[in-house]
Amino acid sequence: MAGSEIQALLRTSSADSNVFPSRVLPLEKSDYPGWDRFVVSHPCATFFHQLAWKCVMEKTYGYEPYYFCCKRGDRITGIAPAFLVSNWMTGRCLISLPFAVYGGVCAEDQETKRALISRMEELAAKLDVEYLELRNREGQIGGRYIANERYATFTLPLTTNVQAVYNAFPKDIRYMLRKAEKIGLRAQHGFDQLDQFYRLMTVNLRRLGTPAFPRAVYENLIREYPGQIDLTLVYLGEEPVAGGMSFIFRDWIQPYYVGSEEKAKAIAANNFLWWEMIRFAASKGLTTFDFGRSKKGSGNYDFKKKWNPRIENLDYQVRLFRRKEMPNFSPANPKFEFATNLWKKLPIGLTRALGPRVIRWFP
Repeated sequence: MAGSEIQALLRTSSADSNVFPSRVLPLEKSDYPGWDRFVVSHPCATFFHQLAWKCVMEKTYGYEPYYFCCKRGDRITGIAPAFLVSNWMTGRCLISLPFAVYGGVCAEDQETKRALISRMEELAAKLDVEYLELRNREGQIGGRYIANERYATFTLPLTTNVQAVYNAFPKDIRYMLRKAEKIGLRAQHGFDQLDQFYRLMTVNLRRLGTPAFPRAVYENLIREYPGQIDLTLVYLGEEPVAGGMSFIFRDWIQPYYVGSEEKAKAIAANNFLWWEMIRFAASKGLTTFDFGRSKKGSGNYDFKKKWNPRIENLDYQVRLFRRKEMPNFSPANPKFEFATNLWKKLPIGLTRALGPRVIRWFP
């Protein structure tokens, strides 16, 4: 489809004004401040709905953004961010949002929500995609959508009483934390540790059989989200053994990228890292610690469950256009078992070189 046709689609009304009196429009630069103000104020909006995620995805992976906002007069009443992803693995798909655990439409009312979803569906059809994916944290599954029930998310309430937070952990978690303290592990915060963190991430991902993310994604996150990123590393003596990059939004924090050495498990470094990130968040007055999503039945799911968090299913949903069945491009898919096992055996230098090219196929 020609670019002029897409622009025409973006600028036409999504429905008759008698049905949808609000205007659904493509995002313009003049809307940027209003967009982020809406995100900060809307209870269902997340870190990933901010425009900084758009910048990070464009700069890091080159995906094509399609961002819509709904307006009544000059006031934004809803937003719908998405990216067109096209490669030999996924085919053409429209995702809200790639490499994000939360996405989808945020709206003040059902009328606005329906108008925005309708516009995204129109765009998906015009772009001739195989499917449209909405990574909603919560919400009803649309009538023509298929629920993706593979993932759950984990949250822990925090208070400024750090000792009370610690005391509420199950005894086996407290045991592991005492073990880590006896070994002499220590934690340090700061972006000057990015080199060490990147090495930990590439080592960890290779061990899991997962392609490495490009270093640029971490650099772009730090640049585009000033004041909203924390980098924490755990050291055994002078050796970094585990690390996590966390996202901060309102009173919420989520460790998003976590990596460790093989020895980390034996010395309880992973437990110590998570506790340090929890302690850091509580001391800053944040009230929700989000362990992030995990695939049900996975080792990560079991690890996070041990901290006694609240567990919620994620209401991801997919509408198929040209595909006939639900997509599953996760590295955990049995179809990728051979490739995963092969990746674990590649030299670390090769995985660092190839990983950034491969990972963009699995957004």
